[in-house]
Amino acid sequence: MYLDLAEPQLWEHVSALVDPEDFDAFWAGTLTESRGRGAATTVEPVATPLTTVELHDVTFPGFAGDPVRAWYRRPAGVDGPLPVVVQYVGYGGGRGEVTENLLWASAGFAHLYVDSRGQGAGWSRGATPDPWGTGPQVPGVMTRGIEDPATYYYRRLLTDAVLAVDAARALPGVDPDRVAVVGGSQGGAMALAAGALADGVGAVVANVPFLCDIARAIGITDAKPFSEVVEYLAIHRDAAEQVLRTLSYVDGVAMARRGTAPARFSVGLMDPVVPPSTVVAAHREWQGPKELRVWRYNGHESGGPQEDLEAVEFVRTTLG
Repeated sequence: MYLDLAEPQLWEHVSALVDPEDFDAFWAGTLTESRGRGAATTVEPVATPLTTVELHDVTFPGFAGDPVRAWYRRPAGVDGPLPVVVQYVGYGGGRGEVTENLLWASAGFAHLYVDSRGQGAGWSRGATPDPWGTGPQVPGVMTRGIEDPATYYYRRLLTDAVLAVDAARALPGVDPDRVAVVGGSQGGAMALAAGALADGVGAVVANVPFLCDIARAIGITDAKPFSEVVEYLAIHRDAAEQVLRTLSYVDGVAMARRGTAPARFSVGLMDPVVPPSTVVAAHREWQGPKELRVWRYNGHESGGPQEDLEAVEFVRTTLG
């Protein structure tokens, strides 16, 4: 059922988010501090019975140089540099097994599938710890370190997303001038951040992106992960102002105001997890060429396999 604004009010929605005055300095400083730290990126081949795809285990330096794991996949027997797709994972999941998620490599792309630090026990396995202690939190990662932008979990995760693009552009067999970032839900939020903050991104796919218009979202859905913020504030009653300030630094609407690459958004109008108006708000603010794919009778699953095929075609056409 429809849970958000009715049409045409939905398409007219504009976020009330006010960007922090130091938003750009905050992210520029965070990325500068993290770049150049940690060990060099490693790429190790993985033996499997598959014959059509080459598989590699990658570790690259993320936030503060922390090691972040990823799978690197590419079509077997293909010489020469390929366009690369950097893909991010939804909430609670990890990079999974090496023989999963073969779509992009099978479609002829190099594919870096990035693990999510401190996640990977909800629906697919992860292998990257989050080594930062940040005080009390509601179960999940949404409120980890949430009372200060400097300690907030999503500062670290979105930094990982940006630095994954740096790592992808330097992988063997990659064309560094043809890079796409893609993801759904939390992965969509990471794609928006990477599209706005990373260098050299040529295409963005953000399916039902999480973390957009957050102050609105937490008031109109009781689904996790947004409800974790409400649960936190129900106990930490005097922290609301600071929590909302922290969230403004990672909000996809603020990221969208800085994104210029061609972008494809999608929205499920019956989505109880990511309210449709929050996606509309981010799409409205995106500064580059953009499109919005509407799934009128779908929820958070959005277009499923059909959406995957449309995303492949969008990236292929956009990157050339």
